Amino acid sequence: MTETQELMTIREMCDAFDVTPRTLRFYEAKELLFPIREGQKRLFTRRDRARLKLILRGKRFGFSLEEIRQLLDLYDMGDQQQTQISKAYELARERLDVMETQRAELDVAIKELKEQMEWAASVIASNEGAKNAAE
Repeated sequence: MTETQELMTIREMCDAFDVTPRTLRFYEAKELLFPIREGQKRLFTRRDRARLKLILRGKRFGFSLEEIRQLLDLYDMGDQQQTQISKAYELARERLDVMETQRAELDVAIKELKEQMEWAASVIASNEGAKNAAE
């Protein structure tokens, strides 16, 4: 792979990761991505692509940008990513607990809403029946 093939333009990054140029500029401004600047042109390295992949995955799982930054910063510690993996596991466990709690709360809310809708449907039907009987 030549050096030019290892670099991607902002358009290529947008197409490859289904993000907008604004998203990439935002992550660059937050110092999560570090493209090479050639005048107005931004060239993204293989490292930027790996970082973006992790950023997008972290966002999908509900991690904050600060949590994602902390994990990305641990990559360069020189311990075969052991610290990064351990920290990612810890954050993932916490996030999973939150998500499972939210799901349980949603299950209860859905059940209650369905019960209210069934009650409303019976009231509507009863009112329709009374209206038709009166005619």
